[in-house]
Parts: sequence; C-alpha cells; structure tokens
Amino acid sequence: MHPILLQVGPITIRYYGLMYVIAIALGFFLLSREAARKNLGLSTDNLLDLLLWTVPSAIIGARLYYVVFHWEHYGTRLLDILKLWQGGLAIHGGVLAGALVVYLYARFKKVRFWALTDAIVPSLILGQAIGRIGNLTNGDAYGLPTTLPWGLRFPADSPAGMAFPGQATHPSMIYEMILNLAIFAVLWVIRKREYRDGFSTALYFILYAVARSIVSFTRADSLWLGPIRAAHAISIVFVVGFGLMIWAKKLYVRERRSSGRNPSPK
Repeated sequence: MHPILLQVGPITIRYYGLMYVIAIALGFFLLSREAARKNLGLSTDNLLDLLLWTVPSAIIGARLYYVVFHWEHYGTRLLDILKLWQGGLAIHGGVLAGALVVYLYARFKKVRFWALTDAIVPSLILGQAIGRIGNLTNGDAYGLPTTLPWGLRFPADSPAGMAFPGQATHPSMIYEMILNLAIFAVLWVIRKREYRDGFSTALYFILYAVARSIVSFTRADSLWLGPIRAAHAISIVFVVGFGLMIWAKKLYVRERRSSGRNPSPK
C-alpha cells in the first residue's frame, strides 16, 4: 500500500484525494436521481450549488473537529492544520457542519429539510465507505495491534507504521467500510417505501452510530472525551436523540405524496 497514485514533477495525485473525488461524483449522481424521484423541485444546477457549499464546509468541519482534540500539537504548528493529506478528518465534525449548510440551503430554497436529507444520506454513507479506501492507502484511521491473520502491517512512514512499527494492526478502516456498505444497502432498499420525512436520515444516524461504536473499540487513534471515546459519546447522543425522533414523530409510518415541495421547510 502506498498513498501516492501518480507523481509527475510537482504534481502529486494521492489515493486519499482520488477517493474523495470518486465519492463526491458518485454521491452527486445518486443524489440527483433521488431529488428527482422525490420531486424536490431542485434542478441539477441547484444541487450543484448545494454540493459546492456543502463539501468544503464538511471538510472544514471535519478538520476543525479533529484539530480541537489535538490542539496540543496544532496549537504550535498552525500550518499543519492545512496538511489534510496526513490524515486528520473526523467524520462527525464533517456531518454536523454539512448538516448545518444543508439546513440553511433548504430554508433558502423553501424545500423540506428532512426530505432533502433523506435524499442525501444514501450518498453520504456510500461516500464514507469509499473514503475508507483512502484511509487504507494512507495508513490512517488505523487499528490497535492484533495477532489475527488479517492484521495489516503499514509502511514505516505512514501514521499506522509510525505508531506501531513492524506490528500488524486491526484494519479498522476496512471494518468500517464493510459496515458502511451494509448501511448503504439498507437505506437504498427502504428509500422507495415512502416513510415520513426524516426516517431515512434518523436511521442513518442510528445505524452509523452503532457501526462506528463497534469499530471504535479496535481503533488506536480515537479522539477522547476524558475516559470515553468521543465517537462513543456522540453515538449515544445520536441513537437516543434520533430514536426518540422516530418514535415521537412516528416516522416509520408509510405515506404517499404528490409533491415534494413545501412553502415552509420542517
């Protein structure tokens, strides 16, 4: 495994960046189909505008979330904050920042927020799965040492290799990729069953929270809130919060609509 796909003079193409490009392109294609199927009233140009606002905001949010938890390092090395190719994007920060932008966009366009997020989440979880391939080639989001036969040894100059020189570690990024693909399959199957707005979104947060909590037990680079992993803390919030949302609003009820537009977003 090597993080660089191609290098021509000063131009370097890394697998990490390539996976992001593939995830964004495929995600946009699926979102376009879902937005049209749901009659959200958003043109391709509208969705492209949403993409151009959401993706950079999500990357910034993911980076800042990670930096806050490692301020002892970045506080004295501010330029390192820009070195995204070295890893250090926390998915929870990206999802929260992206969700804020989507909410503001829905308000501006007078589109039902939860209907829009329901159209987005299958693409989002698929993108997360593809992104884990970049983590694999980069050697970040790595696991704890293991003696299991599928343990991986990363190059000495990778984040995993520097943390555990010569040792096999859990392929945590592969674990999460597999679970993310399973979540995508679930969301893709239920998307046509016309549950109430917000059901797919809530289910995404619950399923991903469970999957990430499981994988986090094998992660060596977890972010911590005192004695508890940050991923476990926020996963508890997601499961409880969105579980109550499904129950209180009866989002599991199936219904049909003739139009996806609404003069006032929920």
